[in-house]
Amino acid sequence: MTETTRITLPDPDSRDPADLSVVLVTGPSGAGRSTAIAALEDTGFEVIDNLPLSLLNRLLEGPPLGRPLALGLDVRNRDFSTQRLTGLIDGLRADPGISAEVLYIDCSDEVLLRRYSETRRRHPMAPDASPLDGIRREGELLGPIRDRADILIDTSTLSPHDLRAEMNRWFAPESGQRMAISVQSFSYKRGLPRSVDLVFDCRFLRNPHWEADLRPLDGRAPEVAAFVTADPRFAAFDQHLKALLETLLPAYRDEGKAHLTIAFGCTGGQHRSVAVTERITATLAEQGWQVSSRHRELERRRESPTSGGNGAGQ
Repeated sequence: MTETTRITLPDPDSRDPADLSVVLVTGPSGAGRSTAIAALEDTGFEVIDNLPLSLLNRLLEGPPLGRPLALGLDVRNRDFSTQRLTGLIDGLRADPGISAEVLYIDCSDEVLLRRYSETRRRHPMAPDASPLDGIRREGELLGPIRDRADILIDTSTLSPHDLRAEMNRWFAPESGQRMAISVQSFSYKRGLPRSVDLVFDCRFLRNPHWEADLRPLDGRAPEVAAFVTADPRFAAFDQHLKALLETLLPAYRDEGKAHLTIAFGCTGGQHRSVAVTERITATLAEQGWQVSSRHRELERRRESPTSGGNGAGQ
C-alpha cells in the first residue's frame, strides 16, 4: 500500500521571502552524518537531530529561530519513510519563505562495511544480520533522497577532520566572501537536477558515443575530452561560457549567495557533459573559486553494476 503524507507548512504570506534557512542532513548510517551535524552546530546552526518528521510543522510554526536550522534525518527517525521525507523536501522547496537544501553524506558500501567491522557495531537496518544486508537495504531506501541532494559529500576517503573541513568549506565561507560552487553533469533523459542555478545544454557538440573506441569511456578520459574539445563549435562555446561565468560569479558572490550550482547536460550524461564539467571545474579552481564537481549519471552507473549497457545517443 502506498503511503501518502500531508505536509502542512506555515502560511508563506506570514513570512518575508526566504527568511528561514533549513539544511536537511541525511545519508547512510556510518557515513559521517553526526560529524556533519556537529560541524554545522559549530558554525552557528540551530541543530536538531532525529526529529520525528510529524513534529516539523510545529517547529516551523513556532517563533523565529534567528539563525539557520539544520535537521539530522535518517532511517532511525521514529516515523521515517522514503515517501514522507521526499514529500517533506518537496514541500519545503515549494515554500518561497524557506530556503531549503539537502545535504547528503555518502560513502561507498565497501568503506561502510569496513567501518562497521572495525567498530563491531550492528547496522540499524539489520541488527540480527550482516551489516552488508543493512547497508544495502538502507541504500535502497535513501536512493530517492540522494537524487534530491543539493550537496553531496562522499566520505569514503575522508577522515572526520577532513569532513569537518569540507563542511566549513560549504557552510562557513571565509569572512562571508567565499561562495561554494558545485558543477554537475547530467542526462536530459533522466531530467534536470534539482535546485540548479545555471543549466547549459551540451547536446550540440559531437557525440563520442558514436565512436566505438570512445563509447565505453566517459568524459573524464583524456581521449573523450580531446574529442569533445576538437569539435569546431567548442572553442566559441568555451570562450563565451567562461566570459559569462566571469561576469556572473562575482555578482552572485557580491549579492551574498553562499552556494551556486552549475549543471551541464547531454543525452546520456556520460561523455560531453562530463568532459565540459571537468574542464569548467578545473578552470574555476585555477581562478581561485571554491568548487567541486559531481557526475550524476556516472554515480548511478557505479551504484548499479547489474544495469544494462549504455543507451544510444550518450
